[in-house]
Amino acid sequence: MAIEIRNIKVGDNLPFVLIAGPCVVESEELILSTAEKISDITSRLGINFIFKSSFKKANRTNLKSFSGLGDEKAISILSKVREKLKIPVLTDIHTEEDIEKVKDAVDVIQIPAFLCRQTELLLAAGKSGLTVNIKKGQFLAPEDMKHAAEKVLSTGNKNILLTERGTTFGYHNLVVDMRSIVIMRELGFPVVMDATHSVQLPSKENVSGGQPKFIKPLARAAAAVGIDALFLEVHPEPAKALSDAASQLPLSELEQLLAEVKAIDSVIKTAGLQS
Repeated sequence: MAIEIRNIKVGDNLPFVLIAGPCVVESEELILSTAEKISDITSRLGINFIFKSSFKKANRTNLKSFSGLGDEKAISILSKVREKLKIPVLTDIHTEEDIEKVKDAVDVIQIPAFLCRQTELLLAAGKSGLTVNIKKGQFLAPEDMKHAAEKVLSTGNKNILLTERGTTFGYHNLVVDMRSIVIMRELGFPVVMDATHSVQLPSKENVSGGQPKFIKPLARAAAAVGIDALFLEVHPEPAKALSDAASQLPLSELEQLLAEVKAIDSVIKTAGLQS
């Protein structure tokens, strides 16, 4: 149950991989500097790293919210991260046309949670040959993710990740059921814990809110259950972020959290306790 993304293996009881970066491409300077700093931190800690940032945000709550710099410019910036730092890059896609735009600039394409049942999108993602990270819909039972994965598998693409990101609880809240991680790993795919989107308060008034104080407890708890990768949206100044300002982890707090998660991950996997 392992897949390979460039030179990084994910799954098979291997140490967890970090998927992290700002929510959206805001500027070249921000993206490159943040990617470099995260790369330095993960190098010191001996953690494999996949950079993440959305080249555009097609699912903002408010029509007036920032959605991107423009596709071509944002994709070019992601490509620079990939080439300069020699690390894999992940970005979201929302349409089949998006896949064509990003396929030569990234290594992983991510299916947003709201789109995890879109058959044509999943088939197109599978046919791209890239690794496909499918985020579990907030409305979906974890066992039902097998149907999403099977759509990608039907194209002959076995490079699939499944991501837990919380389940709708009432109208403006999410809750993480740690059983989801166990259930999705039993489907036979590496499982990712998204500890930042899981603390969102969706569509609260004009924007999505969040409870970032729970990012660290959720990350540590998921590591104790057993995960193959940890997904974190990280920003140098979350309050100034142009997207998901209320649910990103400050870059200054990343190294300590990763050290804690690594320690838990090591105990669980060395003892053979991963589900």
